[in-house]
Amino acid sequence: MKVGIGYDFHRLVKGRKLVLGGIEILHSKGLLAHSDGDVLLHAIGDAILGASGKRDIGYYFPDTNPKYEGISSIELIKEIIRITKANIINIDSVIICEEPKLSPYIQNMREKVAFILNIDSNSISIKAKTQEGTGLIGRGEGIAVYVVVLIT
Repeated sequence: MKVGIGYDFHRLVKGRKLVLGGIEILHSKGLLAHSDGDVLLHAIGDAILGASGKRDIGYYFPDTNPKYEGISSIELIKEIIRITKANIINIDSVIICEEPKLSPYIQNMREKVAFILNIDSNSISIKAKTQEGTGLIGRGEGIAVYVVVLIT
């Protein structure tokens, strides 16, 4: 068994959809990124790559490549699974944002991530925390995610 850690952060901006865990979240802002900006899937991808002894997500999907502009992070995760051939046992994640409140979306995110990775949703934990009004995240300027993944 191997463990990987993933992290991602993107700024929130007007004029973009907010996508987390492969689902669209109703909010006035979305995440600024070359892809759809799904920080949860990006952090999961980095954790899987790390556990597999591979390089980071930016190495495989550079933001300088027009091929990945606007791409769904679901497609990136599918490619990461193809690259690593990882058998995922467990995912534990923390999404850090001041808003929107994510509680109503957590179960849908768990189910979507489980479907994408072809694992049981009971093997996925998604928690939402705030920065208590401090820093970039506390001012509502971005969203960060930390992920730990266990693979065989």
